[in-house]
Amino acid sequence: MNRRTFVFCAGAAASLALASPSLAAEVREADVVVYGGVPCGIAAAITAAREGVKVRLIEPTQHVGGLSTSGINTAESEHMLKWTIGGFADEFYRRLGDHYGTGQPEYFFESSVAEKVYLEMLKEAKVEVQFGAAVDAVTKEGAQITSLTLTDGTKLTAKVFVDASYEGDLMARAGVKYAVGRESKAEFGEEAAGIRFDKVPRQARTVDAEGKLLPGISAWAKDLTEGEAHRAPMNYNFRLTVAKDPKLQVPIPAPQHYNAARYSLLGGWLRNQTAQKKSVKLADILDLYGRRNGKFELNNKQSAIFSLGHFGGQFDWPDASHEERARIYADHLDYTLGLLHFLAQDEAVPANVQTEMKALGLHKDEFSDNGHLPYQLYVREARRMRGVYVMKQADVQTDLRKPDSIGMSSHFIDCHHVQRVALNENEFVNEGRIWRMGYANQIPYRALTPQSAECTNLLVPGAASYTHVAFCTLRLESVWMITGHAAGIAAAMAAQEGSAVQAVKVSTLQDKLRSQKQVVDFIPGLPEKCEHLNGPPEF
Repeated sequence: MNRRTFVFCAGAAASLALASPSLAAEVREADVVVYGGVPCGIAAAITAAREGVKVRLIEPTQHVGGLSTSGINTAESEHMLKWTIGGFADEFYRRLGDHYGTGQPEYFFESSVAEKVYLEMLKEAKVEVQFGAAVDAVTKEGAQITSLTLTDGTKLTAKVFVDASYEGDLMARAGVKYAVGRESKAEFGEEAAGIRFDKVPRQARTVDAEGKLLPGISAWAKDLTEGEAHRAPMNYNFRLTVAKDPKLQVPIPAPQHYNAARYSLLGGWLRNQTAQKKSVKLADILDLYGRRNGKFELNNKQSAIFSLGHFGGQFDWPDASHEERARIYADHLDYTLGLLHFLAQDEAVPANVQTEMKALGLHKDEFSDNGHLPYQLYVREARRMRGVYVMKQADVQTDLRKPDSIGMSSHFIDCHHVQRVALNENEFVNEGRIWRMGYANQIPYRALTPQSAECTNLLVPGAASYTHVAFCTLRLESVWMITGHAAGIAAAMAAQEGSAVQAVKVSTLQDKLRSQKQVVDFIPGLPEKCEHLNGPPEF
């Protein structure tokens, strides 16, 4: 990809420059370098810049906003206590309300509008944004990062670095310890940890004529032990924006590589349903959320026999190279478009479902420079730092108060399935689902900081120091903006003071955050439990 650099200055239009090889090798300096132009990184970059330090934001793709500008058009506030959303996050949602003319925070929006608002905010804060190159290598002296080199050859130096990315790529290359996948129940004493079999078996043929597991089934249940650790995170999928109105549609493209056998499990189940005269509709397979201006958001359906989540396809993503991720990304795209093609065309699919699927098209007003497909894959979880403090299930359900709080979360513990496992030749179960009541819980500054012996000038508000179970309450763009806000202020403080990030005075950081309307403290009289919210039974 070509690299482009936007330099945002108040009152001036963004300037676009394609890098020449000589410029690509240039050393670029900043006080704070933020890696990842996702909502977490945008929050960190803007809040740091407002403190008067020079900030450079690095985004490997050509668009800022992560999944908020790539198909997830909700703050996920429907499973949260809204009073916990403050600071930069609240400012962003209020800016959306200004756009829509409602005069209040808007938690449901459009990808293109979210991107417009983020770009305006970056411009106002005079944040330099560099697109189209990813982190390649990190240079350190002792426990301090001295520079990072991008895949286009650019070298960046800074006093403090912030890794806001979904994958924690900068963190990993800096030699900071991290975890991938799911801890066992025993490691941290978490009842929801480890391998988790759904209680209800699914009836479908699981093997082909030769006795081999069908595509989409990862293993035999007999080879796995409930509660044990497992290397894979929850599944990933694309969040497509579609339209029902033909005037708003462009056709859904066919996959580059289509293989109907990938959907044999679904096909066999559909044939069984037809044989048993059981009705099936598209909503049994895909979740379709109504959004603004004739837009609908497609998502993985948790209860479906087969859906947009590419079970098993995500296993290698967290530690994969950039080249390997490109292949995994392409495979997810083929899987997604192939599934939609299968639902519209395959003889195993009931006519009414085919009709419903054929009635949908991609929305013509979104992602117009990318074939109307989202820019990013929904990486729900990848690496997780092992920092100064590791947030655990108890920290988000019972031990909710932290003296070094820098923000709050309140989302349900929500983990999508990881894989399908065969019980026998005619039954399987989904594995990995968690759904637990949400509680307001304070996020400690220690969960954003590496161990001092590993790195002293890096903050990690994205792939933060959480177990898999606890991370399920952090992995929302609204919450990541909260951790990003705190990381931005702390990075600016460390840069200005010339101190290690672990030595930042937490009480001063908290006072600054409170003055910026970040919700750092519990508020007497407001609910601490999300019990008023409706949701499926706990898993």
